Amino acid sequence: MSSIQLTDSDISKFRAARILVVGDVMLDRYWFGDTERISPEAPVPVVLVGKNDERLGGAANVARNAASLGAQIAILGVVGDDEPGRRVEELLQAQGVKSHLYKDPQLPTTVKLRVVARQQQLIRLDFEKTPTHESLLNKLEQFKTILPTVDVIIFSDYGKGGLTHIEKMIALAKEQGKYVLIDPKGDDYSKYRGASMMTPNRSELRQVVGRWTDEADLEKKAQQLRVDLQLDALLLTRSEEGMSLFTSAGVAHVKAQAREVYDVSGAGDTVIATMAVALAAQWPAEKAMQLANKAGGIVVGKLGTATVSLEELQ
Repeated sequence: MSSIQLTDSDISKFRAARILVVGDVMLDRYWFGDTERISPEAPVPVVLVGKNDERLGGAANVARNAASLGAQIAILGVVGDDEPGRRVEELLQAQGVKSHLYKDPQLPTTVKLRVVARQQQLIRLDFEKTPTHESLLNKLEQFKTILPTVDVIIFSDYGKGGLTHIEKMIALAKEQGKYVLIDPKGDDYSKYRGASMMTPNRSELRQVVGRWTDEADLEKKAQQLRVDLQLDALLLTRSEEGMSLFTSAGVAHVKAQAREVYDVSGAGDTVIATMAVALAAQWPAEKAMQLANKAGGIVVGKLGTATVSLEELQ
């Protein structure tokens, strides 16, 4: 399979793509330091924090990835009326993402705090709470308003409760002829029925269809799931095994990009964002998969949730 070359025409189509990301918005915080001794209080390392970093996480990382490819991105989600929520807004603005975030005063913004020493993550601390009924209904009303102004919708499900009304949202999007991509979570995929494409990784798919014995068994299970959920396509991301795209026409594979893997966190966000931008630019799904595979291969060579630029894809 020849490597993908982006033309000027492709890039201008990417810039014209209008994408809405809906889902669980979070802030990724990193504390970097060094550790040379064990605490006298408990058998744990003492980390002397030298620097920190903040990045968009969850659905916000998907939006950031799509924006880095030049597309016009809007995001719909819920954050708290707090300092991390304001930080998320600032970071989205810096990336050129149009923010439609509802600030829920009863909710802390979801934060994942990672402590990293010598390139190793020592601990992750999560701060989160399920959004209120009122904030989710507000989001549904906003969704109806924004929908006519976009071409493609990405639902980024991190299981934090932000996509309670996803079935209604998918139905509304399909009624208006929009392409709908889902990054799924959990073991109940029935709520995603009727979407255009779903992008599970191996462990996510296994949770739903069970283990497979060989490629033929995998294809049978994946296609059955695709038919049951009335999806046009199911894109399976397979780490070192590359990707497989299941459609009514059969299955297409692309091999993984051979490179040193540094950090896989957020790679799925990069893949679905790249797929969405390419599909919004009217690329066929198989060609879009090749580009998404290339983008995923680049991003795993970076630490933490990261993005890929058009220049890197060139």
